[in-house]
Amino acid sequence: MSDLLRRIEAIVTDPALEPARKAHALAVAAENALPYPALDGDTRAALDARVICDMFEGHAPYRPRYVLPDYAVLMRQGSAHLELPPPQTLDEAISTLMIAYHHVPSVTGMPVYIGRLDALLLPFCEGVSDDALHRRLRLFWRYLDRTLPDAFMHANIGPADNRVARAILRVDAELKQVAPNLTFLYDPEVSGEAILRRCTDSIIACSKPHIASHPLHRAAFDARGYGIVSCYNALPLAGGASTLVRLNLAAVARLSRGADDFLAVQLPRHVALTARLIRARVDHLRNRSGFFASFLVAEDWIAPDRFAAMFGVFAMAEAVNHLQDLAGRPGRYGHDSAATALGQRISAELARLVAAEPVDGAWRGRALLHAQAGLSTDAGLTPGVRIPYGTEPDPVAHVRALAPHHAHYPSGISDILTLDETVRANPEAVFQLARGVLAAGFREFTANVAGNDLVRVTGYMIRLSDIARHAAGGGARSTTTPLGAEASALTGILDRRPRVIAHELAAGERR
Repeated sequence: MSDLLRRIEAIVTDPALEPARKAHALAVAAENALPYPALDGDTRAALDARVICDMFEGHAPYRPRYVLPDYAVLMRQGSAHLELPPPQTLDEAISTLMIAYHHVPSVTGMPVYIGRLDALLLPFCEGVSDDALHRRLRLFWRYLDRTLPDAFMHANIGPADNRVARAILRVDAELKQVAPNLTFLYDPEVSGEAILRRCTDSIIACSKPHIASHPLHRAAFDARGYGIVSCYNALPLAGGASTLVRLNLAAVARLSRGADDFLAVQLPRHVALTARLIRARVDHLRNRSGFFASFLVAEDWIAPDRFAAMFGVFAMAEAVNHLQDLAGRPGRYGHDSAATALGQRISAELARLVAAEPVDGAWRGRALLHAQAGLSTDAGLTPGVRIPYGTEPDPVAHVRALAPHHAHYPSGISDILTLDETVRANPEAVFQLARGVLAAGFREFTANVAGNDLVRVTGYMIRLSDIARHAAGGGARSTTTPLGAEASALTGILDRRPRVIAHELAAGERR
């Protein structure tokens, strides 16, 4: 109790925390004073050693990690609980969404999914001029960043080319806010080149949006659909993720005698332990928390059977490089063909092992494999299956090394291609690179452009000017600025090597 009281006092008296953040931190401290869901000794030991990690979601899960309401239901029928009639005009539609967002929980305390906004708002745009639409969306965008200042909040647009999607891309590039995050769902059969060019031009301006392969994601889910949330996580619409538990592949490699022992003994053992932790957390949420008695279920915004369990992995690069060292081989992951092939083999085996572990209460009865983006404290460990920062090869070699992994990670996998600022004079190169990356089998294309104030950390956004202000003691308006500052100091995110892509296709052919 004395430790808890000291923690509470530290939160209450922390001058860097605003009242709302203090309230959230106090809630986390209270939850973590409760007993953890029951675990067997081996799972508990692996968790304590951080070979497996619960992402610090809390000791007593009482709300899902991520919630993806089907906001189209709200638009059709309104909400009895919130005393909202179905909206009839664009202003009413935006107001309805603004109200709804404050009733959607997540592990961050703020919504991580605010809908496929063009599909939600387009029916209300008849008779609204382009200028009026732009002004309303600009106010809406500013409202989101100022009242829900968390870069894990995520909007989707696409795959159709439409005036709302174009207006959102314009507003996002103008305001250059960290929130909301944004993904365009690209379908080469539907979207067309014009809207893809708008997306890549916006990336040059503000490093947003992500561009996701809609055909690949759509095939992984069902007819009700999916959403991209938080960093780049793909999850069932009208559901979400009950929990995200991750496995440190580098730690597993350090417990192994070599690649054969890693694949045949240590990886299966630790996949099983991770699955046990997932089951314990899902069970507590579904059977003890009472969350699914919410009006969100009663009004069909969400359905209990549409919540996935996310099985995350990270530090693939460090795992492969350690196994290479054990074998006396100098080749490095992402550069050497044998090392890169070993990483691809590990992803395929992970997919097989995870699919063999049943999870009661999870969507389709199994966890979804996820290339996890890391934590701000992951010093010396590379997110997901990415190539370590500062060692990235040319873009074509980079894509060829990582594309085979993407088939195995249905709940999200991402890389961040950092491009030299000379691309501002050659936007066609970014367009061609995005189209080529998606055609090569990537689930999404994401890029930073050197020289932009707005940059991606692992999937969420920060502004370098905010980081500098925070470091100088100026505080932080966004909840994710301190995370980005910590990641900048500890994980080398600013060491990503900008690549020139003007002649990437020719360079790729010569390799």
